[in-house]
Amino acid sequence: MPTDNDLSAYLTFRRGVARVSLERVALLEAIGELGSISAAAKRFGLSYKGAWDVVQAMNNLFDGPLIDAAPGGRSGGTASITPRGQAVVAAFRRVRTELEATLAKLESHLADGPPSDLFWSLGMRTSARNALRGEISHITHGAVSAEVTLDVANGVTITAMLTRRSIEDLDLAVGKPAIALIKASFVVLALGDGLRTSARNQIPGTVAFREDGGVISEIAVDIGGGKTLIATVTLDSADALGLAPGVKVTALIKAPHVILAVE
Repeated sequence: MPTDNDLSAYLTFRRGVARVSLERVALLEAIGELGSISAAAKRFGLSYKGAWDVVQAMNNLFDGPLIDAAPGGRSGGTASITPRGQAVVAAFRRVRTELEATLAKLESHLADGPPSDLFWSLGMRTSARNALRGEISHITHGAVSAEVTLDVANGVTITAMLTRRSIEDLDLAVGKPAIALIKASFVVLALGDGLRTSARNQIPGTVAFREDGGVISEIAVDIGGGKTLIATVTLDSADALGLAPGVKVTALIKAPHVILAVE
């Protein structure tokens, strides 16, 4: 009979501070089986939006998309798991099998229960709506701070402004992987390109999804390479800009608003 002190074989992979959980892997498998995000969402009692959020978050975390989805929204559309996605699912399942066996042995040595903070870091989460994995391609050093450029997709880069101390502490260097964390409220959307703004990051894309609340609209922007940026704007602004699936936009993000995380 399991007790509150029993160890669980619940597994998450971590990419920096972002997590790949069993539920997310199961959703990927269902999408591959059913060929539809909406059908997979129904299987797990999720809304289409909730399932789509999982897909875009997972695609952002890896060097290639795990799910290849065609437009269709809640009413349909096709989706398939990519070879990269199949490899991730297979690796996750193998590690989980090994973990269950290991924890069974470990549990016998922790009869009095593990310290409450033993595995605290496994539960770390971030409030940043956007977590995009990439590789550092350039670092421009200054007297106090530096610009770090991260390649997140083919032709898509994100630049962060960090202090020299942060770069040293994180051991950042060209060629190393990192994750860009960006709050949705820090992503400003504008129509057209060739804009003259002070924002260091000006990323063109296409509106892929829009969900309206009472005051705020959440806008998902496809920036290519299977990567997505989420922005939150006022409902009035979304209407004034005519933001709808298919509309071309530019995502503006100031470099100091980008946080970099490493494993």
